[in-house]
Amino acid sequence: MPLWKIHGNGLTVEPGKVVLPSERLAWPVTIGIGAQHVIAMFGATFLVPLLTKFPPSTTLLFSGLGTILFLVITRNRVPSYLGSSFAFIAPIVAATKAHDMGTALGAVLLTGLALALVGVIVQFVGTRWIAVLMPPVVMGAIVALIGFNLAPTAYKNFQQSALTATVTLFAVVLCTALFKGILGRVSVLLGVLVGYLFALARGEVDLTAFYKAPWIGLPEFHHPHFDLSVLPMFLPVVLVLIAENVGHVTSVGSMTGEDLDHMVGRTLFSDGIATALSATFGGSPTTTYGENIGVMSATRVYSTAAYWVAGIAAIALSMSPKIGQLIFSIPAGVLGGVTFVLYGLIGIVGVRMWVDGRVDFSRPRNQMTAGVALVVGIANVTWTFGPKDAGITFNGIALGTLAALVIYHLMTVIGKVTGTEVAEDSDARSATAEATSTR
Repeated sequence: MPLWKIHGNGLTVEPGKVVLPSERLAWPVTIGIGAQHVIAMFGATFLVPLLTKFPPSTTLLFSGLGTILFLVITRNRVPSYLGSSFAFIAPIVAATKAHDMGTALGAVLLTGLALALVGVIVQFVGTRWIAVLMPPVVMGAIVALIGFNLAPTAYKNFQQSALTATVTLFAVVLCTALFKGILGRVSVLLGVLVGYLFALARGEVDLTAFYKAPWIGLPEFHHPHFDLSVLPMFLPVVLVLIAENVGHVTSVGSMTGEDLDHMVGRTLFSDGIATALSATFGGSPTTTYGENIGVMSATRVYSTAAYWVAGIAAIALSMSPKIGQLIFSIPAGVLGGVTFVLYGLIGIVGVRMWVDGRVDFSRPRNQMTAGVALVVGIANVTWTFGPKDAGITFNGIALGTLAALVIYHLMTVIGKVTGTEVAEDSDARSATAEATSTR
């Protein structure tokens, strides 16, 4: 594993320069930047266990351990913090409601191992097959429907205290609009704090468990058990995690000027193993975090040393049960307000994939792929195969993902056989040329 070399004078970043993953600033500065990464991931990472009823301290512990594991497996070449994955929320909530936490943990563990297997395959054969299987219109639809599928859950929490939820929602929006830099990056956390104080003033917060909890102690651990009937709800999440990891590696590579494509297999493998490890003891699944990309972009420091600091800090914070109980005391109204923002943003990430991928929605193939998949996901169409109590259940996320894949590739094959795909390409080029000439 390479050691870090000091960048410049160790105190500042020269104009036009960046601190590369293999470099670091002086340790006091590095520790400060690592603390920023902890703050950036804190709000979103803790929202997942709040929404899924997983223990927050356990999630924080394995978030820190997962980050360190990620750095070791990627040989300190890919800066990333592994926070809680929002893509798992819907299937975890559904599995817990239908069965229990242990069943959800078992499915998360198997999903993590599936992602790790994909990482091994990618390491040997490359990433070209991912682009063929999931072009931007398909990937965008899958990510979008996962976010929009969660809308009823957000509204259910919103209804618990509409006034508190509204205050929280507008606090997040205002913090995003008013603040720049690190404060802007943690607008969700700031919004939660405002909503929490408002709820506290209204008597909506129960701090009984917080007062009883010790300051120092081990997190609570839970263990998985397996029920394959819930697995179809989780497997589509693998596709989302692939997209998140590929996007993370691509973003870091473009910002640092380094070619990191050869590291995609390692990032997928390490994310999968970290998720499986977390689920083994009751923690939330993990993924690379866009919030931390924002911190790197703002500071121009991509040093993996800062992430070692962040991982160690997360582990240290997880050893306080009192912090975990304080987080669990956040009332439903606050969660309702903040999830209106977060679930919507997940959906918009999918839309952004369409924009970045320049998806042409004048083409029927793209219209059908995205349109049908979104309706299936938003409506949460459910199909149970086999006996009612022991069969395999496919929810809106699984069926929407299947719809996107089948419709896109079926229409592609039919288009090639009939020649209509060639005609569509010609029409699209003509439309683009016409639009360009009128500008």
